[in-house]
Amino acid sequence: MQLDLNLLTALDALLEEGSVSGAAERLHLSAPAMSRTLGRIRVVTGDQILVRTGRAMTPTPYALRVRERVHALVTEAQAVLEPERKLDLGSLSRTFTLQCHDAVTTAIGPALLATIGAEAPGVAVRLLPEGAVDTLDLRHGHLDLEIGATRHEIPEIRSETIAEDRLIAAMRGDHPLASKRLTLRRFAAAHHIIVSRRGRMHDPIDELLERHGLQRRVIGAAPTSTAALYFVARSDLIAVVSQHMCRPTIDALRLYTASIPLKLSPLPVIASWHERYDNDPAHRWLRAHVTRAVNEHAPS
Repeated sequence: MQLDLNLLTALDALLEEGSVSGAAERLHLSAPAMSRTLGRIRVVTGDQILVRTGRAMTPTPYALRVRERVHALVTEAQAVLEPERKLDLGSLSRTFTLQCHDAVTTAIGPALLATIGAEAPGVAVRLLPEGAVDTLDLRHGHLDLEIGATRHEIPEIRSETIAEDRLIAAMRGDHPLASKRLTLRRFAAAHHIIVSRRGRMHDPIDELLERHGLQRRVIGAAPTSTAALYFVARSDLIAVVSQHMCRPTIDALRLYTASIPLKLSPLPVIASWHERYDNDPAHRWLRAHVTRAVNEHAPS
């Protein structure tokens, strides 16, 4: 029997997505076409591969057993059939999609766009905000690169800590606390605005204060660091933000900053991407520029 290697690519997509529609979208096929391909895979393997359980599709024991081997084979085949080519930035035509914390976007955006525009005129960069919930956009190819503070648990997502930041307190230059030493009690007694894309009114700072028998007054929550700092500039509120990534906004608003009198862990700046882009010269070029732009603001 002649082996159709396209079936391996389809099987890999089916096992990663766990659905016919998801695999079809990933491979740019119609759902009926992918359904027919699944039928062919079932004939070749003698196994159902995916079986319906309610509204979901569940992989069979055989499918679970071969999943990693199939993925490794597809990845290796792609590396063989798509050897690394010299990157021609002058002719490169591509749109990269980045999802970043708003402080990162504000800090690196201007320099990143200027550099990329100068080196590769045919390249555009789409900068998206962090979502309110975690998604599988990296896996599905909707994002090229994600910059945040957490690592993904999905095995095929690569993550690299490209810098470290730290949290500080920001307030107006003429805030009553700006002329005093920021003690723990003064920090807790101040009126705070929290940065939370999900609108939470409580974060790890509150847990640390509780260990000292203190509770801060949270007046509100802002969806982004930039918004919180604008509130701070026009009120007696203080905000806890990243020192380096928020520095451009802090300087633009002429805010005063102070160290927080708590033992806080460093805040990692993590770049994440799907392993399909590991050997893509254009993606490596993008990652290098993003890393360089981040490190202009935060130490490695």
